[in-house]
Amino acid sequence: MAVERRKDKKNRVLKEGEYQRSCGTYGFKWRDKSGGRHSISAVTLEELREKELDVLRDVLDGVKADKNNFTINDLYNSWVQLKRGLKDNTFSNYKYMYTMFVEPDFGKRKIVDLKRSDIRSFYNYLADERHVQINTIDCIHTVLHQVLELGVEDDYLRYNPSDNALKELKKARNFESTKRRALTVPEQELFEAYLSKQGQYHRWYPIFIIMLWTGMRVGEVTGLRWCDIDLEDDTISVNHTLVYYDKRNDERCTFAINTPKTAAGKRIIPMLPKVKEAFLMEKQYQEECGLESRAVVDGYRDFIFINRFGNVQHQGTLNKALSRIVRDCNFEILDKPHKKDTVILPKFSNHSLRHTFTTRMCEAGVNLKVMQEILGHADAETTMDIYAEATKELKKSELDSFAEFFRRVKDLYPNGK
Repeated sequence: MAVERRKDKKNRVLKEGEYQRSCGTYGFKWRDKSGGRHSISAVTLEELREKELDVLRDVLDGVKADKNNFTINDLYNSWVQLKRGLKDNTFSNYKYMYTMFVEPDFGKRKIVDLKRSDIRSFYNYLADERHVQINTIDCIHTVLHQVLELGVEDDYLRYNPSDNALKELKKARNFESTKRRALTVPEQELFEAYLSKQGQYHRWYPIFIIMLWTGMRVGEVTGLRWCDIDLEDDTISVNHTLVYYDKRNDERCTFAINTPKTAAGKRIIPMLPKVKEAFLMEKQYQEECGLESRAVVDGYRDFIFINRFGNVQHQGTLNKALSRIVRDCNFEILDKPHKKDTVILPKFSNHSLRHTFTTRMCEAGVNLKVMQEILGHADAETTMDIYAEATKELKKSELDSFAEFFRRVKDLYPNGK
């Protein structure tokens, strides 16, 4: 005996699980693999069956059926609980970026409705409406992509809608990553000469000279203790880094000690004579002024570089000092009669000093493996990228010299003899 199939008010046969309500709208019920009940609804039968196809695809792909009310913020909360392997300050920065830019509005979106175009629109909104810098959007993307990737891994999403979204934004807007420019030799000489002069900025000479002639990261330099340097063997032991980050739960910022950025970051650096002189100058200055390190950070004490209160130096303070040094050095030069090719200092940061040191090593022909070990790079590719950039101008000057050599030869032997 044939089973009579359920029909709607238009006498159309309904499939198993489909039904029509008294108000005329349609619904569909089903059970997932674990026996859980789920349902969807639609105004028309055609719309309902389109949704049924999505349900079928989700079932076949193993995508969870309870995703309908799951938001990006829900995924983020799971990511925060599960994410491991990041430095505290890096993880804190990621969480700050998300809570500042994603969580208040975009994070409330349901992942079931999320499309690639939504991610692109969000990045465009950040750039156009909120005037967020591309480097900041890059950081936001790093977090958001990881959060959505967790949704893929946990079967809430079929694919990651943020894949290639940032690359497309940069390409569409012709954004270029700002590359740090190393100081040229004349600029470096000017910078060192200005600091070496007796005056208000002479106090900064030791720390900036050490950054400039060791290539150490700013956190590695500010975290140095007197026991980390050997003035007899002329070596510097880099075994930790000082970081300053926002502890969101405690609503305060704090210093902390981290292991080096990578395993290769733990290293011994030879101390050049100029570097040793700078350490001795710092030691003498503190003895004359009666300064001593009072800071204790995660059990570490006796820091070399301290402020007038005996606390460790802050990276932001150093960058502000550099800005003032650049400003006043350039004013001093431009206030005097000068030629068109007069050298002045460009705007630069602490990390530019590391980049400058790397460039000087490239120009001197230092072995790439040695450079990698001194800089603490985890792989040679990072060193090679800097090397390629640093040697562009060097190649040009070398070829110019090559051309000049043949011009002189031609002048000496005009008949080719």
